[in-house]
Amino acid sequence: MVRLSGRSWARSTSRPGGLRARARSPQDAPRRGPAWVRSVLTGRSVAGQVFLLQVAIVLLLVVAAAVALVLQVRHDSTTEARNRSLAVAETFASAPGTREALTAPDPTAVLQPRAEAARVRSEVDFVVVMNTDGVRYTHPKPDRIGKKFVGTLAPALAGKSFTEEITGTIGPLVQAVVPVKADDGTVVGLVSAGITTENVGGVGDRQLPLLLTAAAFALVVALAGTALVSGRLLRQTHGLGPFEMTRMYEHHDAVLHAVREGVLIVGGEGRLLLANDEAHRLLDLPDNAEGRHVLELGLDTDTAGLLASGRVATDEVHLVGDRLLAINQRPTDLEGGPAGSVATLRDSTELRALSGRAEVAREHLKLLYDAGVGIGTTLDVTRTVQELAEVAVPRFADFATVDLAEAVLSGEEPDAGTSLRRTAFSGIRRDAPLYPVGERIGFIASTPQARSLGTGEAVMAPDLRKAHGWLAQDPERTARIVDYGIHSLITVPLRAGHLVMGVANFWRSAQAEPFDEEELALAEELVARAAVSIDNARRYTREHTMAVTLQRSLLPRSLPEQSALDIAYRYLPAQAGVGGDWFDVLPLSGARVALVVGDVVGHGLHAAATMGRLRTAVHNFSALDLPPDELLGLLDELVGRIDQDEAADESSAAVTGATCLYAVYDPISRQCTVARAGHPPPAVIRPDGGVEFPEVPAGPPLGLGGLPFETAELTLEEGSRLVLYTDGLVEDRERDIDAGLELLRTALTGADRSPEETCRIVLEDLLPSKPGDDIALIVAGTRALDPDRVAEWQVPSDPASVGEVRASVTRQLTEWGLEDMEFTTELILSELVTNAIRYGNGPIRVRVLFDLSLICEVFDGSSTSPHLRYAATTDEGGRGLFLVAQLTERWGTRYTPAGKVIWAEQPLP
Repeated sequence: MVRLSGRSWARSTSRPGGLRARARSPQDAPRRGPAWVRSVLTGRSVAGQVFLLQVAIVLLLVVAAAVALVLQVRHDSTTEARNRSLAVAETFASAPGTREALTAPDPTAVLQPRAEAARVRSEVDFVVVMNTDGVRYTHPKPDRIGKKFVGTLAPALAGKSFTEEITGTIGPLVQAVVPVKADDGTVVGLVSAGITTENVGGVGDRQLPLLLTAAAFALVVALAGTALVSGRLLRQTHGLGPFEMTRMYEHHDAVLHAVREGVLIVGGEGRLLLANDEAHRLLDLPDNAEGRHVLELGLDTDTAGLLASGRVATDEVHLVGDRLLAINQRPTDLEGGPAGSVATLRDSTELRALSGRAEVAREHLKLLYDAGVGIGTTLDVTRTVQELAEVAVPRFADFATVDLAEAVLSGEEPDAGTSLRRTAFSGIRRDAPLYPVGERIGFIASTPQARSLGTGEAVMAPDLRKAHGWLAQDPERTARIVDYGIHSLITVPLRAGHLVMGVANFWRSAQAEPFDEEELALAEELVARAAVSIDNARRYTREHTMAVTLQRSLLPRSLPEQSALDIAYRYLPAQAGVGGDWFDVLPLSGARVALVVGDVVGHGLHAAATMGRLRTAVHNFSALDLPPDELLGLLDELVGRIDQDEAADESSAAVTGATCLYAVYDPISRQCTVARAGHPPPAVIRPDGGVEFPEVPAGPPLGLGGLPFETAELTLEEGSRLVLYTDGLVEDRERDIDAGLELLRTALTGADRSPEETCRIVLEDLLPSKPGDDIALIVAGTRALDPDRVAEWQVPSDPASVGEVRASVTRQLTEWGLEDMEFTTELILSELVTNAIRYGNGPIRVRVLFDLSLICEVFDGSSTSPHLRYAATTDEGGRGLFLVAQLTERWGTRYTPAGKVIWAEQPLP
């Protein structure tokens, strides 16, 4: 088969759509030198004829241009003379003194020198001043003064300036006449200025040689260009004459129509210039197609658009009728050829089936790629299976449903069975009679779903009207599904290793073709990829549920009973996962209450477990009644030891990064002692509604070690509110902690708010839309213990003073209405005071507090701590503290800067 390239057709010279002649043999090629010149000058070849014609045209154009330039120069010179003479005359006529000189006794004496000076400066041939009768007062030639002016005066006497060409006393000239007017507008004289024709034409005569030289140069350049063009044309036509070129065209035309490949030549304006016989056959073109626009030939839109565009195309396949044509197209103006394009058509109908399969395969690969990108964007089981259903519709199926075992939704491993819950649905319509989302479905053994769950293999039902096992599931519903138009089903198990989590169902209705084996394989691949994401989401759900359960078990479920603080709190876990924020309220001895908030950096089980360990440690340390700074020091040592233990296990993470704030409030003195380890400072709301962030020394986070912690003593008015929080409330990705603290200050500002209302307002103003960290918030309204419920006595270091203490306590209990507790209280204080006198140092002080319980405290200056022990039967002492422990609800020792306090609490009757 002969293939003709687009470049070959583009270089046609015989007629539109003609073909380039085949290169002649070396013997036929034109010879260089004189032979080439003779070929051009004789006009035998097309190039010679074109050369002679171009030479004639160039000569004609050059001569015409020279004549036109000469005429134009002369016209421009005359125009310039008129303008100059008129300007000089008007300037002299309006010059100061001209009008007065006309009325002088001797106008010539005044005006002649001025006129000559103006003539010389303006380079005109004369400046003549005359009276209204035309008698000259001035003239370049003095003998002409006093004689009559030669020219037309009537327009000037009428008050108008004008110019004219005349023959005057000094020869042919161009002159202007301008009136000189008095103040009342009457003409009192005339001024004329002019240039002779000799001077007017002199400019043109001087320019004429230059013009002729330019014309000669243009002629030479044009002839050189014509020779170059003719030489190139001679090479392109290979010296052929018109007859030879016609014969060559006929030969090429015969070849063109003999090839079995369609050839089209389209002009730059989109009109068909040439189409061979094969192109007519393949495109079914009309007989009069040549000369018409390709968009008017009845071709399909895509093919016509390609031919009209002239763009480059390589083996671009188009369906034309029942033929599949491969079209190649190239523009013809790539190397200076005429605008347009050449297209070749090849019938590739036999490749249609193969191309269709390739397109289907490409769509399948695209579907799998999109599934890999679009499924598993979250770690939510329900969302992941919904993404599976959505990616399959409508590209693979008309409807898609996913059914999962109940255990999978809660993160557990499913048990073997056929009872599932419909979790996801997607379809081209919403009214399909399939089981709705959320319904629990028990598949009978004959259904494709049950078989798929049992065998772990995909099952296809190409015709649901004949799928008796599926029809038996729910005859009424399945009949409605078939009547709806759903006719084909593929069921694929969601497998992750040995686990079968559920099934994915793909239904077809709008597409008439049932599912086939190739699509079954695609469904298996699609579901296999999605199952990995679903199992990941299931595992995350299980871990998240475990972490949430652990966290909830470790956080306080209710606040202990105490009277020192009115407490409200909020705890909000992060959406990203369980964190390590925690808080606690711990009643202490002496009606005091400890508040603690902490934060463990990170999320997940490790953070929650670490939080539980720290909270338990704080509980234990608080039982020792330690000051806040000492408690944080012990907690810091504990975290350091935990880090050392975790460092030995590479799979565990260190705890470094935990923070804590510990505050102890005494309702009797209204003193609040605060220490913090890398935690944000507390906020205090005064009773008047003002907010301040007290200066509390910022210690390092727990676990760093090496630096002591410091405390701050705050005196809180009764009715103040103490606010403790974690950094998740005031800091996130969109704002830094300084901006968050300022927002917190604004939210807290306000009087007459309860702690509960304060918590609500703070969260409304500061809670992020999607919290990235846990948030713990405690608002504690301070109370003061009524002084009438506090009794205190100084005790001398004398055993005889014990009786006085018993008597004083009895009177105080009677005053409080606690007569039933007198005996027990006397016994407790007798033992405690006796121990203080015997083993302690002075001064000794007794304090009794009437709170939620009756609290007895004995202060002394010794730092020794009593210990509970069992006395032998022969011992005379050692039973005092044992009796105290039996008679009280709690008892213990706490140390003060001046010594220690032994205290005991009794429940009220």
